[in-house]
Amino acid sequence: MEFSVKHGTLETIKTGCLVVAVNEGKTLSGPAAELDRACGGQLAAALKHGDISAKAGHTLMLFGLPGITAQRLLLIGAGKDEERGDRAYRKLVQKVISTLKDGGATDALITLPALQVKGRDVYARTRLLVETAREALYQFDQFKSKKATAPRLKKVLLWTGDKAEATVVERGVLHGQAISDGTDLTRTLGNLPGNVCTPTYLAKEAKAMAKQHKELDVEVLDEKDMKALGMGSLLSVSAGSAEPAKLIRFTYNGGKSKDKPHMLVGKGITFDTGGISIKPGAGMDEMKYDMCGAATVFGVLKAVVGMQLPINLVCLIAAAENMPSGTATKPGDIVTSMSGQTIEILNTDAEGRLVLCDALTYAERFNPASVVDIATLTGACVVALGAHTSGLMGNNDELMQQLLTAGQQADDRAWQLPLFDEYQEQIDSPFADIANIGGPKAGTITAACFLSRFTKAYPWAHLDIAGTAWTSGGKDKGATGRPVPLLAQYLINQAQ
Repeated sequence: MEFSVKHGTLETIKTGCLVVAVNEGKTLSGPAAELDRACGGQLAAALKHGDISAKAGHTLMLFGLPGITAQRLLLIGAGKDEERGDRAYRKLVQKVISTLKDGGATDALITLPALQVKGRDVYARTRLLVETAREALYQFDQFKSKKATAPRLKKVLLWTGDKAEATVVERGVLHGQAISDGTDLTRTLGNLPGNVCTPTYLAKEAKAMAKQHKELDVEVLDEKDMKALGMGSLLSVSAGSAEPAKLIRFTYNGGKSKDKPHMLVGKGITFDTGGISIKPGAGMDEMKYDMCGAATVFGVLKAVVGMQLPINLVCLIAAAENMPSGTATKPGDIVTSMSGQTIEILNTDAEGRLVLCDALTYAERFNPASVVDIATLTGACVVALGAHTSGLMGNNDELMQQLLTAGQQADDRAWQLPLFDEYQEQIDSPFADIANIGGPKAGTITAACFLSRFTKAYPWAHLDIAGTAWTSGGKDKGATGRPVPLLAQYLINQAQ
């Protein structure tokens, strides 16, 4: 889908469909009032006679209106200005796209960025519209013999009534497109089956991405390299699998050479059976999504390249497959991490933290300004926060506040959970320096406590995306692409 910006007199713009919102109130306002004057009051008459309601989501398609060049006019009820927040605005955009994508028009001019949305300027409204529209248009059908029908709608113009505002709207379109490109990549990687998307596949995709974008440098460490570095924790996860683990490192240098890099670290368990601590069979197919932290890193990096952010960024992806076999790690085994700390593995299904801890130790060598790890880490986070909000913990209050603010700005929210010292006692081991689980209580927090023991050298935050990275169950299941918008916004803020 191609998005661009248009400024001009609405009634004279040629388009297959002109989309205008009708606010609740006694009289038409904004673009609707302008078009009503041009067509001799026909919009007001349709509203008066009940053909269109100003209640949010009601629509009416009109054809061949006098005084208006557009072939069609889609009116959509927008509710009350003072009640319209992000969720209501997204629903309006979704309704417009669902109406237009399989209709008769191949192009459309949408005036919704002119609507008021609580807490949103025109840049944010534009970006939210583009991201929402792209989300609604996403399709994953590469394994179907019968492909989905491509939408008829190919081109969308976003209208601004203020010529001076056009540059801001264009920036919203640019950022919205780049973030959507990243989100789509994250969704596609997440949706791939585990027999296709292996650690080796992710490594190949990383090399292909670096070849496509000259701004990127990539290095892939294999199991021999990781063994030489002492990554016994990470390698304990792949020990039962025929698929070798990979540690993938991306570097993007868009900032000044003296600037410390920000870092993203993604959990990339391309399939998680639980290992010897095997999971129940029901729903295990969804464990192909256990690499959505890694997929997020790919997506954010694609967005950063698309926006050409002036920032230095290093990304690590710890990729492995967790399988049961005669060579698999057993409950009770003790391994030595790259940091030198020993870990008693009480449950082989708590494997994400085992790959992340060695990657987080490896991150020290880049002298980072900040490190954020992203992981589908705990079912406990789904119980605590559901599917709407990512869990956030860390060792630096300023960093966590920056991430919370970015989540609000991107409408991709996180919620901070405590990381008090008392929780640390739950992961003490009588036989090793640390145990990899802390019992049934506060599982999300104790998982972060585990990671915190490997991140004392830099500002660090942990995003648990187990509830937000994919939609579970039934025909609607699939990767969501979150938290690409949150992290993209965080890096936009850092670049400024």
